[in-house]
Amino acid sequence: MYTAIIIITSTGAFAAFILYFFSRKFEVIEDPRIAQIIEVLPGANCGGCGYPGCGGFANACIKAVSLDGLSCPVGTDVMKGIATILGMTAGECTPEIAVIRCNGRCDVRPRINIYDGAKNCNIVSAFCSGDTGCSYGCLGWGDCVDACQFDAIHINPGTGLAEVSEEKCTACRACVKACPKNIIEIRKKTPFSPRIFVSCVNKDKGGVARKACKNACIGCSKCVTVCSANAITLAQNLANIDDGKCNRCGDCVPTCPTGAINKYIPLPPSKGEYIHN
Repeated sequence: MYTAIIIITSTGAFAAFILYFFSRKFEVIEDPRIAQIIEVLPGANCGGCGYPGCGGFANACIKAVSLDGLSCPVGTDVMKGIATILGMTAGECTPEIAVIRCNGRCDVRPRINIYDGAKNCNIVSAFCSGDTGCSYGCLGWGDCVDACQFDAIHINPGTGLAEVSEEKCTACRACVKACPKNIIEIRKKTPFSPRIFVSCVNKDKGGVARKACKNACIGCSKCVTVCSANAITLAQNLANIDDGKCNRCGDCVPTCPTGAINKYIPLPPSKGEYIHN
């Protein structure tokens, strides 16, 4: 009996020694600055930085010789915090925001059938166009809402469309990836300056598009003609405004006969979210 106890005890002690030896030999010492950087990051693991979560981005920052080319979509303040930890300089990054390129509200996009299936945009888009005649627009079931880790996007029950919060959106691109209709786009966030874009992705010919939605782009090219910055192009019956070329003059907005071009003027938080024209 005592022999068995001695053997078991000795075996356990030997195994413990082996485990301790190898744990020390192959111990990986983590740079303490990684934890500090993760503390500064939002912790949403959205992947908008191009790395697998905040931990992956923190590791990339530690290994980098400079922060050029590294950017957390939450913004400049986060990168300045990381730069302070690493003793580096963070460059200024242009704030961005997600925009919804669909203006097909319930009152302008008639319902032609009743959809009674799974409340999921990806499932719906896989086998039908939803309950309206527009196969391009927002389905309104909120896949983008579920994907957003910042509570920055919601479905407006009155319009049936997704809406982005000016204050909460970090342009992490999670909603862009989640939308099967590709109607969510990242644009420059221009504080207190108009944000102008074509709020439609319908590529059908004018008559067909207008029948499905009164606010659809009909490819008339009037906006192209009036744009002094040459920022608007027309392809496949659809106008598109180049965010880099647009000078925010707004001449194209009243020119559009269907109201497909949206003009958002962000306001200070105390005044509300934005003015929409």
